[in-house]
Amino acid sequence: MTLPTVGLIFLGDEVFELLQRGDLAEASLRSQLDLPRAFVTSESWLWPVFRAKIAADPEAEAVVVRAIVDAETHVVVGHAGFHAPPDSRGMIEVGYTVLEEHRRRGYATATVSLLLSEAATLGASVVRASVSPDNAASLAVVRGLGFVQVGEQIDDEDGVELIYERGPAPPSVLPPSP
Repeated sequence: MTLPTVGLIFLGDEVFELLQRGDLAEASLRSQLDLPRAFVTSESWLWPVFRAKIAADPEAEAVVVRAIVDAETHVVVGHAGFHAPPDSRGMIEVGYTVLEEHRRRGYATATVSLLLSEAATLGASVVRASVSPDNAASLAVVRGLGFVQVGEQIDDEDGVELIYERGPAPPSVLPPSP
């Protein structure tokens, strides 16, 4: 499968606030993107979480969740970013969601590949992905990109998660997608 080309488009706290209030029209206007309805319905939990992270660490605004945009069609297919800037160990954690109607087309693999490259530019030495053991699609993405399971954890909201890690890398050294 040839992976789609994706971009990660900055939304920022102002747009997060509008999405948190449910104002999709104004959030779309401010972001200059046609944001999907899911951003104010099934994904609405996201905005207060990341607004709190930005309030605690303003530098996080540049790296947290952004819109995943198909470079060819300009359609917003999901959201992705990092949970926070690299920590004292140099670890940075990826997070991504491809909306249901856009799944199984390579968007997650293309997005995580892009995040791996971005992690290198941010000076991260370790990239982490925490994945539910029931999420076969996401497990295939991280394993296919060379992540190795290093443990597991209990997340207060998501339950058991398998912890995968690998080093950051420019796209030229990423393994091909399955």
